[in-house]
Amino acid sequence: MHRSHHCGALSIEQLNQKVTLSGWVQKNRNKGFIVWIDLRDRYGLTQLVFDEERTPKNVFEAAQGLGREFVIQVKGTVIERESKNPNMATGSIEVLVEELNVLNPSKTPPFTIEDQTDGGEELRMQYRYLDLRRNPVKQNILFRHQVTMAVRNYLSDAGFVDVETPYLIKSTPEGARDFVVPSRMNQGQFYALPQSPQTFKQLLMVGGLDKYFQIVKCFRDEDLRADRQPEFTQIDCEMTFVEQEDILNQFEGLTRHLLKEIKGVEVAKFPRMSFDEAMKTYGNDKPDIRFGMIFKEFNALAQGKGFGVFDSQELVVGIAVPDAAEMSRKEIDALIDWVKRPQIGAKGLVYVKCNEDGSFKSSVDKFFSQDDLSKWANHCDAQAGDLILILSGETKTTRTQLSALRMELATRLGLRKSDEFAPLWITDFPLLEWDEESKRYHAMHHPFTAPKPDNLELLQSDPGAVKANAYDLVLNGNEIGGGSIRIHDQALQAQLFDLLGFTKEEAEAQFGFLINAFQYGAPPHGGIAFGLDRLVAILGGEETIRDFIAFPKNNAGRDVMIDAPSALNKEQMKELHLKSTAAPKE
Repeated sequence: MHRSHHCGALSIEQLNQKVTLSGWVQKNRNKGFIVWIDLRDRYGLTQLVFDEERTPKNVFEAAQGLGREFVIQVKGTVIERESKNPNMATGSIEVLVEELNVLNPSKTPPFTIEDQTDGGEELRMQYRYLDLRRNPVKQNILFRHQVTMAVRNYLSDAGFVDVETPYLIKSTPEGARDFVVPSRMNQGQFYALPQSPQTFKQLLMVGGLDKYFQIVKCFRDEDLRADRQPEFTQIDCEMTFVEQEDILNQFEGLTRHLLKEIKGVEVAKFPRMSFDEAMKTYGNDKPDIRFGMIFKEFNALAQGKGFGVFDSQELVVGIAVPDAAEMSRKEIDALIDWVKRPQIGAKGLVYVKCNEDGSFKSSVDKFFSQDDLSKWANHCDAQAGDLILILSGETKTTRTQLSALRMELATRLGLRKSDEFAPLWITDFPLLEWDEESKRYHAMHHPFTAPKPDNLELLQSDPGAVKANAYDLVLNGNEIGGGSIRIHDQALQAQLFDLLGFTKEEAEAQFGFLINAFQYGAPPHGGIAFGLDRLVAILGGEETIRDFIAFPKNNAGRDVMIDAPSALNKEQMKELHLKSTAAPKE
């Protein structure tokens, strides 16, 4: 056998025992007459000692030639360390080596395999298999496993059935761009990789499986960022004979279980907020409620005073930033420059300092009296020492800008604490949104989302006012899950396809299989999908999902380790009936 113990398993209890260990050389410290080696495996480190007097000569000489990341096997005796290391689980012992077997030598790694490495991100992604040996990366992958198993066990215990759905499916016009796969046997035709198993899980409900879940890979061909990958993982779930309240209770239970099981955090019943309230109060539909700085509208108090920047605008809105009145003019000017960046797009920023003596100092003293500014402070609950920041402009744009500023300030002020968890349900989304470019409605979620039952009559008279029977679960300002009650009635589904601009022929061509299934006794059903990558990252105290994926893509969507995507050779292109402007591989 290659080992009798793991490298993190030995303690003083194994004193004088004969053991066999295998692993990688972490460090080699050669003092001439004695060699110490830290041996590493997934479970920890054990210090090995090769002594000129106590170790066989050939073994001692071989130990001097061991380099970093050599894979070795040793046999020896557990002895007590003279200089113990309290920061190391095995720090009270070491192994006096009697036999050494080099299982595989190693080239010098391109970066140090230690917690603090000298390797840049692109280099470490190129050698991801080496990066996985480092404790921070390894622990993230093990943490992901812990979360995944907790999810599987919880849902299985709740009666959900794990069912695999196809990866090679049909491309649909809704949603993000599909990744497409050419079919060799069907010339000129293509599969698409699923953006979600949406229609299949609905068909499983038609099939009577009642409760379904799947931890499944999904694919979207869209621009990337820190919390987005071209392939990502969902916890996909669906239930029959349910209403919205049933779904929210079931998956609030799952989230509460994960917070307690994984983080030891108890959370009371999750608050709920409508989409309209979230947009008005926080400027976005995934607000971080771990801190205040809620929006207050100042139109009634700030307009009509001769200040054109406010008077000419649709919305004047601001926030009170706690304990920020001590900001210097230089710091405030830096904030003004920040909101003026193209990514934010504001034209300026008005500030009011609430001084400790009860007076106010603002950038608009010329237009507003101390009494005016006092009313502003009362309106947004600003206290002495706080700083009021105000933007104005078109309603939707200005709310988005102030939302970005609120999050930036929270980050700068240390209010976004990774060990605090604030979940929130957002409900009552619009069912449809109007697209000016195409001059038609698009589904806010997807075309299978049911409208609120009491909004059905509005589908004909005022489609834009219809609320969806949909919900998102937000955690610390990130959407971690979203779902809806689905349409299960053929006539209602046809009506929605019509509103979305599908002809009967287009609807039949794209979704005929689902429409046909509804004719055979489709039950009321609904579900939700969690973004596993994002959920794991937030529970792990980070916001970059790439750190919790074993083999992620970079910001250009490339796997630099295996050099993908890559060109096909001429023969493959010919078999697939494809032509390319790129030079193919020979």
